[in-house]
Amino acid sequence: NAGLGPGCKSTAAGAYQIIKPTWTRVKAVLSLKDFSPESQDLAAIELLRQAGALDLIVKGDFTGAINKAAQTWASLPGNKAKQPQKTLAQAKTYYQNAGGTIA
Repeated sequence: NAGLGPGCKSTAAGAYQIIKPTWTRVKAVLSLKDFSPESQDLAAIELLRQAGALDLIVKGDFTGAINKAAQTWASLPGNKAKQPQKTLAQAKTYYQNAGGTIA
């Protein structure tokens, strides 16, 4: 519920809205030196790998990848964080508009 209750503040930042504890962990795993767009991309890929979603993305299994990544990103459908979520249809549209293809 980060950022939703009185006095709550979120540390989510960057292109992927990665929270500070997650960034600290992934930064160490990948030996990232900064919070540049390139480092954020590498961190997001690592988080997808850790969630078991990366192989599904490569195979074109969009729904399977969303299901795996949902526990990492609160806005994805199926997340349990009690934050506003996008629907699967909205997520597909965003993905396709960014150049992604769905099998």
